[in-house]
Amino acid sequence: MDEAAGSAPPSRVAAALVDPRGVVVGWSRAAEHLVQRPAAEVLRRSVLRLLADPGAAPAGRLPDSGTATLRCGSGKTVPVRYRVDGLRNPALSLVLAVAADQAAESERDAALTRALLGQNRVGFVLRDAELAVVRSNLTRGAFAGPPLPVGSRLSDVTHPADAAVVEAALRGVLETGVPLAAHEQRVRSARPPYEEWSLSVSAVRTQDARGRPTGVAVLFTDATEHWLAERRRELRHRASAGIGGTLDIGRTAQDIVDTLVPDFADVAWVDLADAVLTGDEPPKTFGGGDLHLRRTAVRSADGPWPPGLLQPGEPVPPFPDLPVIRDLQEGRTIVTDREALARGLTDPAHLRLAAPEGGHSMIAAPLFARGLVLGLVAAWRTDLPEPFEEGDTALLAEIAAHSALGVDNARRYTREHRAAVTLQRRLLPQAFTSTRVMETTGLYRPASGGAEIGGDWFDAIALPSLRTALVVGDVTGHGLHATATMGRLRTAVQTLADLELTPDELLAHLDDLVFRLAGEADPAQRDVVGATCLVAVHDPVAGRCTMAAAGHPPPLLALPGGQVAEVAVRPGPPLGVGGLPFEATTVDVPPGSVLALYTDGLLQRYGADLGATTRELTGRLARAQSAGGDLTAIAQALMAGSVTHPPRDDAAVLLARPSALEASSVADWEFPADPRAVASAREAATGQLAAWGLDGNAFATELIVSELVTNAVRYAGGPVGLRMIRDEVLFCEVTDPSNTQPRMRRALTGDEGGRGLFLVAQLSRRWGSRYGQTGKTIWVEQEPAE
Repeated sequence: MDEAAGSAPPSRVAAALVDPRGVVVGWSRAAEHLVQRPAAEVLRRSVLRLLADPGAAPAGRLPDSGTATLRCGSGKTVPVRYRVDGLRNPALSLVLAVAADQAAESERDAALTRALLGQNRVGFVLRDAELAVVRSNLTRGAFAGPPLPVGSRLSDVTHPADAAVVEAALRGVLETGVPLAAHEQRVRSARPPYEEWSLSVSAVRTQDARGRPTGVAVLFTDATEHWLAERRRELRHRASAGIGGTLDIGRTAQDIVDTLVPDFADVAWVDLADAVLTGDEPPKTFGGGDLHLRRTAVRSADGPWPPGLLQPGEPVPPFPDLPVIRDLQEGRTIVTDREALARGLTDPAHLRLAAPEGGHSMIAAPLFARGLVLGLVAAWRTDLPEPFEEGDTALLAEIAAHSALGVDNARRYTREHRAAVTLQRRLLPQAFTSTRVMETTGLYRPASGGAEIGGDWFDAIALPSLRTALVVGDVTGHGLHATATMGRLRTAVQTLADLELTPDELLAHLDDLVFRLAGEADPAQRDVVGATCLVAVHDPVAGRCTMAAAGHPPPLLALPGGQVAEVAVRPGPPLGVGGLPFEATTVDVPPGSVLALYTDGLLQRYGADLGATTRELTGRLARAQSAGGDLTAIAQALMAGSVTHPPRDDAAVLLARPSALEASSVADWEFPADPRAVASAREAATGQLAAWGLDGNAFATELIVSELVTNAVRYAGGPVGLRMIRDEVLFCEVTDPSNTQPRMRRALTGDEGGRGLFLVAQLSRRWGSRYGQTGKTIWVEQEPAE
């Protein structure tokens, strides 16, 4: 053999031409390689001379086929398998032989190929260098994937996007030789009937005898069932973790559709009963007609909600009495398609509202909880090719059952929260009050984001002599117990304010009450019974405000010029601590100023840092005061806050703006503790009434002044103060240095005294007393009479 012939890999099949005498007349290169004998050594000699065992050729000739052992030129032997074929020239025969081990290998390869092509559990595709199919067992119906006829490409039978991904992976195997092992690939059919599979793909590169790539051998198994089961398991997990984590009905409904789209469906919505949205139980309905449902949450895989479908917030139109409606009302999940729905909904406009464009398969499940149908969840497939099947029905039924509990919990919370908020609002005073000397506005906002209501409150209490008590407070905790405690404390504050106690004394009595309430509470709850409170009393005559705090943020005072600062209130302990005093602070409050009292929930609407939030609140109040807005607008601006997240605590704010009291509306005198001062006091009072044009009150006022000044001179000593204030009512005040509590009693027939306060009560609309640092003041109110 020459060098060029020896460099090329020989054929595995040796060939020889033999004449009728058994003489070799032709010798191939493969034969030279197999027995290591050149043609010159073999030609014109008997083929039997090549046999290692001459007895293998009985009668002097080879059988037509079989095995034999040949003697090689090197002295060794080689077992072969051979076959003798006749040619058109009867004078010659063709003997073909291969090494016995190579023959066995070829038989094994053929058996493997037959096994791969003959079964339908594992897909086998042999592709050429252009990735066209050469051999395949993917005939129609023989495997759970698209059929692949010889000569086809993957893009001919599968979705173009899927084909591009798979062919890119196979091209990489062909170019690099790196095998592809257990690659998970989703494949969709390109034409009806639309199906989808998940395949586990493995591929190796094939080569010719010279090592040149000839194509790719692809093996894959059908993992569709496992993929569907895994997808459903993940969907169940997401539904369990993502639905029901909020007590907001709308958010819960949105979580449902967000879970379903896009993995389960392309379009989904939740319709809830109108009653459910307000926290009430839904009406029990059966059959068609008005279902009392409203579109609550929607989701589309394409982004915006299709304009042709029923829009969020719109009521669901009446439905005919269809079997699928009754199935849903009885708690069953239904599956239908566009054609079946169109047959039931005879109105095309109704069908357009209920079925998205391109929707081919629909599934719906009722939100069924505690025997009540709260609404339904429905889903359509438009781009996903496969219709809903039995496994999808069971999955949606399970998700709907879990979701119904979340919706019902949110509904019950909404009902209780609404009742609690209503109760709290009923316990709060009217938001706006206005007198000639004081305008107030209060604003309360409950927490949002599913938090319970709290116990924040405010109050503006009208006191005698045109004074006003301003109160804000915050009960510890949230929920109905905090609201109930707030109601009790507000009632107590009003009662104590009617006694005209100073703010520090009022807080001391309130502290005792909270301490008693804690003692009445369950032992596990005693540590959380408490409150903070700020009480301020404004005196328009003095133009001053006296206030005291119990663990409460200090108020802000905005002067008419726009300057705003915290009032330096001496801090006191929260209510319920006990054993520590409260101190009063008095500040000037000019007419036109704004005094802002608030709870800590208002500060939380500006952030977590106390110093920064106070500065921001102060700045906002300064800007609002400079702008000259009304109190309601200022309160709303303060309550708006600046944080973006929902506030987790409720908040209350009370704004007060005093007005000037004309100097001509107030008159006061001071008299010594001398019986002759009584006459002087009567003359001063009647003279002032005449100046005011209130002569009709002269007789009653003269008697009232006479009785009160006489009692002060006789029992308290001097000096004795007399002050008269004219407003919508006429106020008369007598001040003395005694702290003795005045008491009205019914005098007996023979008693010479004891009738003074009785006469005062009969001649006035109401009367009372209050105590100061030194002494007391008895006040009397009368209706003006000109």
